[in-house]
Amino acid sequence: MNGGILARIWKVAILVGAVAAVVVLLRATVWRAEPIPVSVFTVARGRVESTIINSKAGTVRARRRALISPEVGGRVAFLGARAGARVKKGQVLMRLEDRDLRAQVLLAQRDLEAARAQEKQTCLSAELTERDLERNRQLSRDRIVSVETLDQLQSRRDAAQASCEAVRAGASRAEAAVDLARAQLAKTTLMAPFDGVVAELKTEVGEWVTPSPAVMAVPGVIDLIDPTSIYVSAPIDEVDSARVRNRLPARITLDPLPGQSFAATVSRVAPYVLDVEEQNRTVEIECDFANRALLGSLLPGTSADVEIILEAHDDAVRVPAHAILEGDRVLVLEEGRLRSRDLQVGLRNWEFAEVNAGVAEGERVVVSLDRAEVRAGARAYAQ
Repeated sequence: MNGGILARIWKVAILVGAVAAVVVLLRATVWRAEPIPVSVFTVARGRVESTIINSKAGTVRARRRALISPEVGGRVAFLGARAGARVKKGQVLMRLEDRDLRAQVLLAQRDLEAARAQEKQTCLSAELTERDLERNRQLSRDRIVSVETLDQLQSRRDAAQASCEAVRAGASRAEAAVDLARAQLAKTTLMAPFDGVVAELKTEVGEWVTPSPAVMAVPGVIDLIDPTSIYVSAPIDEVDSARVRNRLPARITLDPLPGQSFAATVSRVAPYVLDVEEQNRTVEIECDFANRALLGSLLPGTSADVEIILEAHDDAVRVPAHAILEGDRVLVLEEGRLRSRDLQVGLRNWEFAEVNAGVAEGERVVVSLDRAEVRAGARAYAQ
């Protein structure tokens, strides 16, 4: 009896073992997971930078830009430059109708001529009374002329000199009136305050232009830009402001020129934080382009991004920044399996990270991490 039970137990055990062996065999053959394809990056040496980028889009600006209009109102009689034209400092950009002001200048000049003629006549009479007085003083010493006569002559001389001074003051006033009339006439001519390019012209010959009143901002009729003063202004987050300083190297990218970057240098860091309501607090920086020949082709107002280079290592072991998992780990493809490696990371930016320990040159780091099956221990192959 006992022998029969023992025999049945052995049969069951053998059956269970056989099933388990079949399962193991199936898992190792039929049910075995296929290797997954992954994209890899071969670890190599190269440049790694520590950088800061602007927190929102920057803008191409011009340090010398003027919206200008004549100082007086009037009808446009002449335009010396059209939009897009390059002009020199002092070149006439616009002239208003000025016949009335020219007539006023001519009238003031005639008044000045009359005043000077009267001055000449009056002062000549004063000189005659002075000489007459001097002669009579000599006669008075010889007792030929009385004291009363000498007093009368002196009074006449003093009155003549006073008249001369009054007429001379009138001539000076007439001369000032000529200067005023010429100044008013000069206001009808608008000249370029600096070398530049006419970006926009908002009037035409025959139209009436009005100067900007002191209490109201009226847009200028000519927008003049100095293309050699182009720079980029961009905001950076206030937490990065302590690390940014003048003369740091930078790279600028422009929306109209995708795929290109331009060397630049930080030229100004604002000494204050912008704390506009409902906006992240930022610090404004300015960057100048290294290639000055580029400036003439850039349009103020263009969107731009700035990447400031804080530090750089040129011969560093590096891996793509997006290949690093949480906790500074990477997956390495090794002998057909994915292995997890802990890294010691140095400099890093959005593109690359410097690796001081954890992987070596030539090893293959997985960069396609967007699938759940890509994990440590999985069988894989490089695609």
